[in-house]
Amino acid sequence: MEKTVYLDYAATTFVKPEVVEAMMPYYTKYFGNPSSLYSIARDTKNAIDESRAVVAKAINADRSEVYFTGGGCEADNWALKGIAFANKNKGNHIITTKIEHHAIEETCKFLARNGFEITYLSVDEEGFINLEELKNAITDKTILVSVMFANNEVGTIQPIKEIGAICKEKKVLFHTDAVQATGHVHIDVKEMNIDLLSMAAHKFYGPKGVGALYIRKGVKIDNLIHGGGQERGKRASTENIASIVGMGKALELALEHMKEDSERLTKLRDKLIDGIFEKIPYAKLNGSRGDKRMPGNVNFSFIGIEGEALLLLLDSEGICASTGSACASGSLDPSHVLLAMGLPHETAHGSLRLSLGEGSTEEDVDYVLEVLPKIVKRLRDMSPLWEDFLKRGDK
Repeated sequence: MEKTVYLDYAATTFVKPEVVEAMMPYYTKYFGNPSSLYSIARDTKNAIDESRAVVAKAINADRSEVYFTGGGCEADNWALKGIAFANKNKGNHIITTKIEHHAIEETCKFLARNGFEITYLSVDEEGFINLEELKNAITDKTILVSVMFANNEVGTIQPIKEIGAICKEKKVLFHTDAVQATGHVHIDVKEMNIDLLSMAAHKFYGPKGVGALYIRKGVKIDNLIHGGGQERGKRASTENIASIVGMGKALELALEHMKEDSERLTKLRDKLIDGIFEKIPYAKLNGSRGDKRMPGNVNFSFIGIEGEALLLLLDSEGICASTGSACASGSLDPSHVLLAMGLPHETAHGSLRLSLGEGSTEEDVDYVLEVLPKIVKRLRDMSPLWEDFLKRGDK
């Protein structure tokens, strides 16, 4: 294999050289425990505080409202479990959607087993929730609404500001999983009435294993991890200093270039979408076509083929892609997101997510448009599902 085209940036990004450079001194020279009192410990504590300020500025929060975590999944778990158990005297009802990341979905299942009532909002064929359904779902027992900012599979960006306004009016806390969105699209927790927000560094060219949870000042929340007094007593565990520094640097770089990166990726995304429609018959774009789609997200279903086989053949041609969420890539079940959007089981099985990023070029898009149609045709020629589809004359 001579050529490699990485198109799975929604799963993870590479760590930028500037980020690695910023992190290295905190593995060797500035290695002091931030909880200690001597000078090298103060140096590490100051570095953490500087990164906290960068993260806070990125979402228009106060630095005292940002808490570092071990990643996006931990932040999601903490938001839901922490709010649920701290506020169970007020109510036991939580509202979320049918297309959330597994970190939210599985946490909600856990909470349901522990006496909480979960309402799952439906989505339309493009992946958007219905605001009226949300309003009608809120009761006097509702303590939290959790709706993801941008979907990790189909790239749909929810009407976050409107959701936040509804929650504020109803006096219900609002959490958003912004793991896919942070560093890529505009986020303002004050303007959007967000009470809690999750993020992960490895989605914006930072290191893996570090993230953050924004918790609006005054929100009552239980700890997820108990032990020492780190993170102002909210999250025990000696801080992952180098990764926190890397997260701050990565987010700083992302914000500097967000506008031009978004414009460039949107052009590449639309070229790829148009090319697939032009070259592959009976291809279905999953998600929105407009500006309510993440700049680098392309997700298609191809009738008559199976997604895993498609990935293997793409890999043999040097193209790295996904059938959906990276966290569920070992599952043979079709995407719960696509099923919630109304796709038939067999169509959802033939899904492909191509997510563009900083290393993506127009040549990469041209290469995919050269290789993908041939692979789809090859798989369809061998597929009894495709043969049946043609015989039925389905549209």
